[in-house]
Amino acid sequence: MLDQKLIRENPTYVEENLSLRGKVFQISEIHNLTLEKKEIDIKISDLQSESKKISKLIGQEMCNPKNINSLEINDLKYKGNQFKIKITELEEKKRLLDKQLLEEISRLPNFPSKETPFGKDENNNIQIKTWGEPLKEDNLKTHWEIGEYLDLFDSLKSTKISKSRFITLKGNGARLERALINFMLDEHTKNGYLELMPPALINSESLRGSGQLPKFSNESFKCANDDLWLSPTAEVPITAFHKNEIIDPQVLPIKYVAYSPCFRREAGSYGKDTKGLIRLHQFNKVELYWFCDPNKSLEAHKVLTEDAESILKKLNLPYRQVDICTGDLGFSASRTFDLEVWLPSSKTYREISSCSNCLDFQARRSAIRTKIDKKTSYIHTLNGSGLAIGRTMAAILENGQQSDGSVKIPDVLVPYFGSNFIKK
Repeated sequence: MLDQKLIRENPTYVEENLSLRGKVFQISEIHNLTLEKKEIDIKISDLQSESKKISKLIGQEMCNPKNINSLEINDLKYKGNQFKIKITELEEKKRLLDKQLLEEISRLPNFPSKETPFGKDENNNIQIKTWGEPLKEDNLKTHWEIGEYLDLFDSLKSTKISKSRFITLKGNGARLERALINFMLDEHTKNGYLELMPPALINSESLRGSGQLPKFSNESFKCANDDLWLSPTAEVPITAFHKNEIIDPQVLPIKYVAYSPCFRREAGSYGKDTKGLIRLHQFNKVELYWFCDPNKSLEAHKVLTEDAESILKKLNLPYRQVDICTGDLGFSASRTFDLEVWLPSSKTYREISSCSNCLDFQARRSAIRTKIDKKTSYIHTLNGSGLAIGRTMAAILENGQQSDGSVKIPDVLVPYFGSNFIKK
């Protein structure tokens, strides 16, 4: 969430920074609300000050028993009551205004950082580097063709259980998914991350805190009879894990890794990626998350990204790193590095992790603070997939496919999977 004081005092600066995202933002109405709120705060403060003066005068007059029922005291009491009535009225007006202001500001995205490349959409993203040698042979099978041949998953029968864009993993498919989850968790915990396994059902306040509400309500699954939603990513419950806390700076950074099932209603453009493991309504993911000293988040962003990259390297999966431009930036992010894995069947790289620095945007929404030089400051939060499991499986199947129809398992995964190959 953006700073309300900044909106009130420098609305032009706010509009200019938001407009870097490639669309015009006009916040005059929100700005007027912040001014109105400030005026009410001043009025309440003045009335409270006058009320205290009257209370003090009444107390002084009451010290003399002869004045207890005097006209002067009764007049002071009447004035005091009038002040209290006005204060109550203004506090109710302020409460409604605060609610309206919170709702409006919650719809504004984060500022892009100064380092984020300027651009309109994904076509303006900048490739930073590549790693590995992409497999570029002709007539390679897609991961869903491989999965069908090796009987690794079933999407058709899953529609009987649920609906389209859900999948049931079978045999070695389920085994590979489980192996990947355990491998990733083990690698990240060795690297200093504390493992969490958060609830899959989360409340609206948690979604607001991380930035999914109100903007992305249509993309999430909501329970009909409760204020609970299926989590779209472990980023949401981990953000809420320290909601309304002041964290000791001595324990920063706090680094969490969490496996969770993720649920998203709008899993992609209509008619796009309807086959296989790329865009599903339910998918598994291992998430990396940092709570960081606000003075150290730029360096932390590089480290978190390297931690996600390390999994791709150990699995020997070719990938590239992309600097996301302002127009393609996620709602809560200030800067994002995408990791895109090579899928040889389509001869292209596909996103497998978005590593984002959100600065104090989520911490302000969730009231997560720390003390720097005895001054209370909002903490910085960072997140990134380490990695998306289904997309990792798709990459392993395609990059590891053999001429006899089998799939070679990456060496580091063999102890988890129990075999060097998946065969028919």
